[in-house]
Parts: sequence; C-alpha cells; structure tokens
Amino acid sequence: MSANEVNKIAGAILGMATLAMGIGFFSGALVSPKPVMKAGYELPDDAGAASGGAAAAAEEKAEPIAKRLASADIKKGETSIKKCVSCHSLTPDGKNGTGPGLYGVVTREKGKHEGFKYSAGMSAKGGNWDYEALDAFLAKPKDYVNGTSMGFAGVPRGDERANIIVYLRSLAANPAPLPQ
Repeated sequence: MSANEVNKIAGAILGMATLAMGIGFFSGALVSPKPVMKAGYELPDDAGAASGGAAAAAEEKAEPIAKRLASADIKKGETSIKKCVSCHSLTPDGKNGTGPGLYGVVTREKGKHEGFKYSAGMSAKGGNWDYEALDAFLAKPKDYVNGTSMGFAGVPRGDERANIIVYLRSLAANPAPLPQ
C-alpha cells in the first residue's frame, strides 16, 4: 500500500467524522430541546390524595343511597358487575363459586346462602342485605365485615355502586322495592 492510499483512507475517515459532527451541530441548531429540570413524572403526594379521598367520601356520604338509586342505570350496573362474576354467579339456580351466588341477594340474610361456607365475620354480621348495607359493603368489604375472606378492594365511586345495586335488585323473582 502506498503512502498516497493511506492518505486517502485517513482523509475519508476524518471527512466522515467531520461530517457526522457537522450534522450533529446543525440538527442541534434547528431543534433546541427543553432541558429536563426534574427526572421522572410528577406523582400526586399521599397527603393530597388522602385529603381528597376523605372529601370525596364525605361528599358521597352526604348523598343518600336512595337518591343515588333513583338515578342509577341498570345497564351500567350490568357492565360494572362483570368484575364480580369471576367469583359469584348471577343465575337463578344459586350455584356458588368462590363466593356465594348473588341472585336474590337484596333482602337476603347476611352470611346465609345454601351450600356456601362464609367467614366467621360475615356469619356473625346478622341482619338482611338492604340497600344501605350493600352500599357500605361494596364500598370497602374489609371495612364493613371484619375478617371477610373476600379479597375484593371495593368500588369507590358511589354512582357505580348504585348501578351495581340496581342491577342486583333486578336479579330476583320479585325485586325488592326501592327506598323512598
């Protein structure tokens, strides 16, 4: 290889490096990105969420279940209850799954369904499932029944709970009357 060929190769390499640097400077001049001040995404802090959550819960408690049921949508309830069917059946035959069958649950005695073994907390609860009880249970099952074996976290939105309850009410031979 002659000295002239070595100079050609070195010139080509230096020319490509100069071209790459020039394209970098030129594109940097065309587009000037904003410098990142803080890495990552902004997340809400727990204190704000807790106070906001408490305000939302207080606002929901201010609106009675009877009022929410009056404006509830049975079709939306049918859609919302799909999260329950992995454990509960909704058919009139009353078959149990991981949880008891929910057909006719409105006005049914708490902790009593043929062929289902309830947790001690639910069995001891007593009374019947009325609209207020269902609303409280669906909001946070673990808070309503201490020691429940139900692993569901709950439905935080009051309107969604009302839709589910209205749909559950329709799952009966003789649906219970809505509260006034």
